[in-house]
Amino acid sequence: MNFLAHIYLSGDNDLIKIGNFMADGIRGKQFEHFPEDVQKGILLHRFIDTYTDSHDVFRQSTRRLHDKYHHYSGVIIDIVYDHFLAKNWTNYSDEKLEDFITRFYNSLHTNYAILTEKTQGLMPYMIERNWLLSYRTVEGIHQILTQMDRRSKNISKMQFASEELKEFYNEFEQEFTLFFEDIQYQAKQKLLSL
Repeated sequence: MNFLAHIYLSGDNDLIKIGNFMADGIRGKQFEHFPEDVQKGILLHRFIDTYTDSHDVFRQSTRRLHDKYHHYSGVIIDIVYDHFLAKNWTNYSDEKLEDFITRFYNSLHTNYAILTEKTQGLMPYMIERNWLLSYRTVEGIHQILTQMDRRSKNISKMQFASEELKEFYNEFEQEFTLFFEDIQYQAKQKLLSL
């Protein structure tokens, strides 16, 4: 799961959303230095990642890409799944996607002081280019994958993965739908235990 799904699966608490959003840059027990709800978001993020990586449906999606993209397959599917969440947003929320995203961006500004330096640095680009909304289109996914490929010095070849997205579009969408039904339940249960 990528940014949009992690934020969505955090429920309505802004600090849990923020913790979940910035968790990738927080190692080991560093999370203990954040407010309690941010800590919950970080722990939820770790749970979601572990659960996702071992899920049969997610692995089925990554296998389709593995020969060409190797260990980057999981990263690509994380982003592809965010595409299907954004595209099918009305199946998962009564709130408009644009409004959900605006509220999240506003919460980043409001809570700027507790963000990691990495998140503070990422924020202006993310908001200016509206990454979360761009997930809704295949072209937006292509741009995100191209940016990520550049960061890998074009080793990952992720910029070409939008071709597989188009080729196996229906299969990926069906797999996302199955997987997301499960992860929503699992994330809710995990949140209750934190």
